[in-house]
Amino acid sequence: MRFDIATLFPDMLESYLSQSIMGRSRAKGLFEAECHNIRDYTLDKHRRVDDTPYSERQGMLMQCEPIYRCWQAICNMTRSQPHVIYMSPQGRTLTQQRCRELSQMEHIMILCGHYEGVDQRILDRIVDEEISVGDYVLTGGELPALILVDSVVRLLDGVLAEPDCFEDESHWNGLLEYPQYTRPEVWEGERVPEVLLSGHHANILKWRHQQALINTAKKRPELLTDYPLSDEDLSIITNSVGNFYNKKI
Repeated sequence: MRFDIATLFPDMLESYLSQSIMGRSRAKGLFEAECHNIRDYTLDKHRRVDDTPYSERQGMLMQCEPIYRCWQAICNMTRSQPHVIYMSPQGRTLTQQRCRELSQMEHIMILCGHYEGVDQRILDRIVDEEISVGDYVLTGGELPALILVDSVVRLLDGVLAEPDCFEDESHWNGLLEYPQYTRPEVWEGERVPEVLLSGHHANILKWRHQQALINTAKKRPELLTDYPLSDEDLSIITNSVGNFYNKKI
């Protein structure tokens, strides 16, 4: 899988993509990522890529031509036309399901906006979808781009040790993850739940499911609207969370 990221700050992205799990996976060739400086594609002698909007709004807007030339260069270099994503607070909120879908694609280009955003004409011309990482506004699209790459790459074969590393986490099956514990067995008078020390695999799995239900009901009850709750599941939630859950939904 290949990512091409169009940005004004390639060094910011390269720093993250070259370290930890991302860096090791990239070095092994499990995915490719190249960061393109949009300023390299401007025809302006001062490398300017922005101008004032046609409105009374303050700030600067990124121009079409440098971004379009960058897109063309990526298409020519890779001999393919990537799926283009613009990181924007106006986009569809990123979900685990969308990450799974994107992980099946071969080539993605991510456009990082800055200043007041990007001229609408280039969005209409080359962008396939807009994605948001939440209902808030950042100074640029670089951090959202890294979030997108990280959340997709970790689903690729070989990046994590086992599929359980992500299949057993929050949002994979519609629930939040169960609580987790590590050594010491007793800390500040608080003990690790006995079932986790029992070695009884079936009981541990049952406990995990029950705790995932309770955790979801307490923290994100709206997620349970689409989850296929059994009568036993409902009983667990009611007995553990009770009126709190009913009030939230």
